[in-house]
Amino acid sequence: MRLRWLGIPVVPQVWILGHRVDFVIGERLVIQIDGGHHVGEQRTSDIAHDALLKLHGYHVIRIGYDQLMSRWAQVQQVILTAIGQRLHVAE
Repeated sequence: MRLRWLGIPVVPQVWILGHRVDFVIGERLVIQIDGGHHVGEQRTSDIAHDALLKLHGYHVIRIGYDQLMSRWAQVQQVILTAIGQRLHVAE
């Protein structure tokens, strides 16, 4: 919701390469939001999937739930910087 003003498609809950991602912005920018359960085996699985996504041309931004809720301005700036670098576009 916080990014609708961009005019770029933001699609939630997309399955890519066998795993669900939280959001895809445009064609190639993946946003993953980690909660407290992203530890141990879950964290290992997340890291492996991030690597697979990168090998297939996606760009991954992984943020913590606390960042999302308490430091949105910083998170938004990172996302806007990625969009400014056109990381959301398949080229």
